[in-house]
Amino acid sequence: MTSEPTAFDTHAVFNQPPPFAGRNLWADDVALVAAVQREGGAEFAARLAQYGGLAGDLLYQLGFDANRDRPRLRTHDAQGHRIDTVEFHPAYHRLMDAAKSHGVAGLSWYDGSPGAHVARAALSYLHHQAEAGTSCPLTMTHAAVAVLRQHPALAEWADKAAAPHYDPRDVPIADKHGITLGMGMTEKQGGSDVRANTTRAEPQADGSYQLIGHKWFFSAPMSDGFLVLAQAPGGLSCFLMPRRLEDGNRNAFRLMRLKDKLGDWSNASSEVELCGAWARLVGEEGRGVSTIIGMVMMTRLDCMLGAAAEMRMALAQALHHTRHRQAFGKRLCDHALMANVLADLAIESEAATTFALRVARAVDRAGTDADEAAFARVATAVGKYWVCKRAAVFVNEAQECLGGAGYVEESILPRLYRQAPLNSIWEGSGNIQCLDVLRALSRDAQVLPVLEAELGNVGGRDPIYDAALQALRATLAATPAEAQARRVTEQLALLLQAAVLLRADSPNAAAFIRSRLGGDHAMAFGTLPDDLDVAAVLTRALP
Repeated sequence: MTSEPTAFDTHAVFNQPPPFAGRNLWADDVALVAAVQREGGAEFAARLAQYGGLAGDLLYQLGFDANRDRPRLRTHDAQGHRIDTVEFHPAYHRLMDAAKSHGVAGLSWYDGSPGAHVARAALSYLHHQAEAGTSCPLTMTHAAVAVLRQHPALAEWADKAAAPHYDPRDVPIADKHGITLGMGMTEKQGGSDVRANTTRAEPQADGSYQLIGHKWFFSAPMSDGFLVLAQAPGGLSCFLMPRRLEDGNRNAFRLMRLKDKLGDWSNASSEVELCGAWARLVGEEGRGVSTIIGMVMMTRLDCMLGAAAEMRMALAQALHHTRHRQAFGKRLCDHALMANVLADLAIESEAATTFALRVARAVDRAGTDADEAAFARVATAVGKYWVCKRAAVFVNEAQECLGGAGYVEESILPRLYRQAPLNSIWEGSGNIQCLDVLRALSRDAQVLPVLEAELGNVGGRDPIYDAALQALRATLAATPAEAQARRVTEQLALLLQAAVLLRADSPNAAAFIRSRLGGDHAMAFGTLPDDLDVAAVLTRALP
């Protein structure tokens, strides 16, 4: 029975959108479904549909709790014993359990069938939309398996990292069915220049090493083990450092503090002191960078996927809000200028998603196809730079679609906005990626022919695209200088996105090419030409 309003009731609640949760993030995403099928992951569709429903409802809601109550560092217990423990909100563990058990960190390894990396990429994309902070340990765990599997003595670590089991207990890995892995690469004096690292690795008589030094960024410090770079007698080397030793004792490292970060609040990042920590050499002494290079494709791909996922969730939020909110006599989405903004965002989001899944296919086939391996090497750097660079401005534009509501923490958009810069910084910032692109073009004879094939195969289908491709060829023929690395990488990124949209026969391909390659577009979103069918774009973007 509804109570009658009193004299002190000042307002009624109306013209507000319903809650977003309850959507299936897979079923809602036409571009994602098509991309997974096209890139070889069709047999995993049922698994992805299941996780899309979970991510768009329960995990979406858990994400708010996991970020509201941030991790806490406890260096000592009540009796004064050193414990170096990070406490998380229970929602964090539920998110991690869901992700691990559904294959976000390991499907591509424990399934192994063709298309498994594509499906795993789609799982990561779906999970990241619901909660991005947990993506950090999931990505590191997934990528580390690529290194550990190269060394038979580390098979137990590789198998348990890939396994669909989550166990947050702080116990030796022998007592667990599944584990997580972190990384300790960065030091305060070196940053991206890891060869400047000063952490020492001292050989022991039994073949192990003791690590002594300081790590400036040590992500997910409650992981079961960490891949760490340190200076051995033979040079910079890679080591596997467990959190707990086989006898159950803590390893000799101390958590000094948790980083107070702009975003990524649900996940703990720390500084550590390594005080003679026990570790095993991975690979050869002096080959640390070469050893971890197998992880780089994986982590850069996940940066692309994370940025594309943030765009997708921001777009979905903007569309959901503007379809249920009226202003000046009609729905917000029916105003011509708002529709132009939304359509522009939708085109950008689809290009990011389709390109990321194309790169996932290259990673999936890199072990058996030399051309795909070469494409993955350069495309992960191109995509890591461009897609991540676009995410922050994209999310901010989506916030504007909600007005003040997009700036309030009850919306997911402030969290997405804080998160958006992370993927462009982590695993090598923009300059590192662009320099890697130039390096690949100049040093790897396979890269340029592979790019030419990728871009040239859709030639002749759009005159604007063809003109932009000719301009890129001229740029590359002139051997670009270092200062032009960003310009070259941007040209490559836009052409690669256009090519994959053309190959996919996307109805948005022509609009993307005309606006992004043809000069018919300003810097801001919402500057698409008047003759574009924006209603069709928006219908495709979200049911």
